[in-house]
Amino acid sequence: MESPRVEELESLTSPCRLCPHRCEVDRRKGIAGFCRVSTLDPMISSYGPHFGEESFLVGRGGSGTIFFTYCNMRCVFCQNYDISQLGSGKVVDIEDLVKIMLLLQKVGCHNINLVTPTPHVYSIAKAIELARARGLEVPIVYNSGGYDSVETLRALKGLIDIYMPDFKYGESKAGEELSKVKNYTEVALEAIDEMLSQVGHLEIAPNGLARKGVFVRHLIMPNDAASSFKALELLTKNFPGIAVNLMDQYYPTYRAHSYPKISRRINAIEWSETLEFARKLKLRIVN
Repeated sequence: MESPRVEELESLTSPCRLCPHRCEVDRRKGIAGFCRVSTLDPMISSYGPHFGEESFLVGRGGSGTIFFTYCNMRCVFCQNYDISQLGSGKVVDIEDLVKIMLLLQKVGCHNINLVTPTPHVYSIAKAIELARARGLEVPIVYNSGGYDSVETLRALKGLIDIYMPDFKYGESKAGEELSKVKNYTEVALEAIDEMLSQVGHLEIAPNGLARKGVFVRHLIMPNDAASSFKALELLTKNFPGIAVNLMDQYYPTYRAHSYPKISRRINAIEWSETLEFARKLKLRIVN
């Protein structure tokens, strides 16, 4: 018998209303919407210990990262475009996902890091409950692009320990152009508010590892394509004390070269000015 939260999430799959696109396609019948996911079973590209995440996720054993196939955003600069856009990966069943989670814990990973989970939250929730019943104890990390539905997030309450959303754009116009989504900024702010209401601000244990809470990633882009100053102001205004990782690793890939504004890396001035602005706002900067 499935739990009420899993039943709620399943009901949101058909007609699909799992994310703000609200495509209302029937996933039970194998019909895909914006995200291109046409199954209720999880689609996975890869999994394993990952050492490229924030230090408080990685520790010594790594972050137990599971890359889910496809995404509910279509960022023209996505560095994982083969997974998020081109569909690299395969369908597995719930039992396989449970075994992956338990294996990652067994090999010493400090958490289970769910990358682009939004289209797969029904199967993810079901797998987490089963895995916990079989001894899964490490924190669960929800690693999303920030384009999440409050209704779906509420159904996940109690399952997720650490929310790690992007806050990509300070203006929604950029989200429409570069990620093909509407009202990104407003949607992400509402999503972050719900996440904070569930788990609070980021808490790091004495051993240096995150145990619960929310922290936000913001990728600085060339020519202020992400409206970074506005993004940081919005985070400060709406969520005083929120932890933010300012990321400087943007590079033009996938279709970025077709967009002149983002067809190069950021320069030292863009990085230093954004970092200085964040410090003036007294943001809690983490990495």
